[in-house]
Amino acid sequence: MTPVPTVLDDTLLDDPARLAEADSAGLLRAAAMAGAQVRATGELAAEIGLADRLDIGRPRALVLVVRPGVGRAVTRLLAGLLAPSCPVPVVIADAVPNWIGALDVVFAHTDDPADRELAAGIERASRFGASVVVSGPQDGPVAASIAGKGMLLAPRIPVPPELTFPRGLAAGLLCANALGLLVADVQALADQLDSEAERGHLARDSFTNPAKALALRLAERTPLLWGLDPLAVAVADHAAYALGAHAGTVCDVADYRQAVARPALLRAAIAGTGERDIFADPDVDSGQPRPRVLLLAVHSGPAADAARHEASHTLPGAGVVAPADEIAGDDPVRAGVLALRFDLAAVYLGLAAGSMGGAGHYAPATA
Repeated sequence: MTPVPTVLDDTLLDDPARLAEADSAGLLRAAAMAGAQVRATGELAAEIGLADRLDIGRPRALVLVVRPGVGRAVTRLLAGLLAPSCPVPVVIADAVPNWIGALDVVFAHTDDPADRELAAGIERASRFGASVVVSGPQDGPVAASIAGKGMLLAPRIPVPPELTFPRGLAAGLLCANALGLLVADVQALADQLDSEAERGHLARDSFTNPAKALALRLAERTPLLWGLDPLAVAVADHAAYALGAHAGTVCDVADYRQAVARPALLRAAIAGTGERDIFADPDVDSGQPRPRVLLLAVHSGPAADAARHEASHTLPGAGVVAPADEIAGDDPVRAGVLALRFDLAAVYLGLAAGSMGGAGHYAPATA
């Protein structure tokens, strides 16, 4: 089946009143609460004594359990942040493994309170003495499986499931910090997410709003989100989820070196980086959205610069999205900001194209 291009009403993006009216589910406001999600998670972690309870010495393994939704990208980003220097094995698994034991730590992010597979895995892990940290709802089988055995970081800021990436990331960073496996400045992450939300505010026009500008670059195209480093690939994975959830847009996600190893797609990507042919036959081209390559980068430094130079030489017309060019911060901060930018862009794209896929999950709080 040929994907249908997203037709964007770009006039909507620079009309704050119409945007606010179109966003009846309050998704832009919810996305802007990213920094608040991070702070609330940090406050709850302090209240339940997360750092003290995870002061258990070096674990045998840290198991990151992948659950549907934003949890997939959260776990992959955490693994990417830990990988370069982590002194213990980091295991990514779709379920709590059978070999789990008392020397292991389990972390998961879920937005499904009735995730019975996760609940069963947590019960098993607790029975065998493992330390368990879950970022998830405070009611349901998952919460019940943790009660009195593990630590639950429940949401305090009500947002739809598609927009809980900041909470899941903050919970994972706090867990890794407490175990001494990572040193991440969660407060700096919250501050930069606030700044990104301000830059992406609906009142800012598309020339000064990076999220609106990103939405315009992706409209009526098939996005090819190619990461130049492992963290960027993890964020690209989240971006594809967000674009599918809010805009109904199908994306390709890959590590850059893997991406260019596909000759046919690479040729299409190179051909698609130029301007649209004004002599093209619309009857022939209709329903065939051209690809748009976006090269994502989280890392900075000489190696990152060399990777960008190589990629830009191969794909001279490709766009580059690299938070390090705009903000100060470490890898977790840059990754979080990039993820939020795609969240906002996906919502803008969905609103302007009339294809808002995630709005049904969210009802604004009433006074």
